[in-house]
Amino acid sequence: MCLLAIAFDQHRNAPLIVASNRDEFYARPTLPMHWWDDAPILAGRDQQANGTWMGLSRNGRFAAVTNYRYVPEGGTIETAELSRGDLVTAFLSSPLSASQWAQSIAATAKDFGGFNLLIYDGAELVYLNNHDDEQPKILPPGFYALSNGALDSPWPKVEHAREQLRTVIDQPQMGTAQLGQIMATLSLEKTYAAELLPNTGVPEEWEKLLSSPFIVAQGYGTRASAAVIISASGEITVTEQSYQAGETLGSQTFRFNASER
Repeated sequence: MCLLAIAFDQHRNAPLIVASNRDEFYARPTLPMHWWDDAPILAGRDQQANGTWMGLSRNGRFAAVTNYRYVPEGGTIETAELSRGDLVTAFLSSPLSASQWAQSIAATAKDFGGFNLLIYDGAELVYLNNHDDEQPKILPPGFYALSNGALDSPWPKVEHAREQLRTVIDQPQMGTAQLGQIMATLSLEKTYAAELLPNTGVPEEWEKLLSSPFIVAQGYGTRASAAVIISASGEITVTEQSYQAGETLGSQTFRFNASER
């Protein structure tokens, strides 16, 4: 997944609201969001590494991961022993609080591909990555956005995502009727001028291509968009739309009540 916007404790009826886009090569085999047979997890599934980029548990936990895009000058992207998609499933299956779980993986974080991770346990929202040496951060209430740099990096599409979500949740209620509006906040197809973009080590043409909130390109692009609302009463509503080269493949919507955390 390459773009998320999150509103944490910014709506009186919904402590967590999420909009997300997952960008990936079209050829990478993927299952759309569904309830897994082998774990109490609602998520899409990467059939190559068997993990996921974003998911929820039956008891209302949430997690999402993005890759941390950074290539040292003159270097190459390093391979890693462990798949970052396993971080999402590990947290969703854990009984630990978000901050406890984040501390528990500190010793092995460098064994994964470069990652950003946002995790929510019903009370705490925690951010961590394995690129900086900082400790996991318990985030205060606010609006956040994340792509393939650090949380709230000043990238054009990150700032766009955060501000769009801020605007759309200014409504009295948040529920199934608002899922489409939330998901649409990341639907903009627009690349930005080179002087506004980061230098993450990829070729300039790729940096420009990846600057769009919604990506449509040859062989690569936004594969899925999703919206998540976790209400104060524990009701969870989720929708996901799947794409191939910008064409809609299908969608699915889920609604359930979180069991005891």
